[in-house]
Amino acid sequence: MRNEIFENQDQPQFTQATMAKTFMSNVFTYMTAALVISGIAAYMFGSSDLIFMLYTETGMSIFGWIVMLAPLGLVLLLGAKAQKFSYTTVLGIFVLFAVLIGMSLSSIFVIYTMSSIATTFMVTAGTFGVMAVLGYTTNTDLTKFGSILKMALIGLIIAMVVNWFMQSAMMDYVISGIGVLVFTGLTAYDTQKLKQIGSVVDANSEEGKKASIMGALNLYLDFINLFMFLLRFLGSRD
Repeated sequence: MRNEIFENQDQPQFTQATMAKTFMSNVFTYMTAALVISGIAAYMFGSSDLIFMLYTETGMSIFGWIVMLAPLGLVLLLGAKAQKFSYTTVLGIFVLFAVLIGMSLSSIFVIYTMSSIATTFMVTAGTFGVMAVLGYTTNTDLTKFGSILKMALIGLIIAMVVNWFMQSAMMDYVISGIGVLVFTGLTAYDTQKLKQIGSVVDANSEEGKKASIMGALNLYLDFINLFMFLLRFLGSRD
């Protein structure tokens, strides 16, 4: 009887841990698939004449601007309407988002060498993996840490907008360094937050699947931004 009581007390915790594990597995599956899709799209456009659909001799084409700005619109759309959309619709928007991001990143194959891109990707994957494991396993509440990082992210965006007009190489490196730190920290914070969501959501339900995609979107953005900021330091130009 005593053993039964202890087993029943442990059951909810075990169930929550299992739910979180299943949820996070789905999140990382969606995220990985999105990275593969983006990588294929980026390589297809960056290593062929398709790149000229995005850029002209005088700069970015109208289509290029659409490709560049459309992902922001899709993120806002998902943030506002994901709960009302069906799982299939959310998944379709997520795939379209990954394709557009890949297309917008295609210029890196023109600017940087393939070897430096591969090296930066491996460094990014390693850094991301370490921080994701840290965020998943730590017992420390990262909420306050996440709040600070979010404020730093706002400042980072403002600095990037300012430097877009100033075109300062030194400021660009400073921004990149801060960006690496911010998105490294956000990876741990977002992973912990998603683990907490996963512990109370049925990953196989309609809502659970949509929540997995939204979680994958957050981690995908962390990875892509970390990669792009690291590429400023590790990328070798032709």
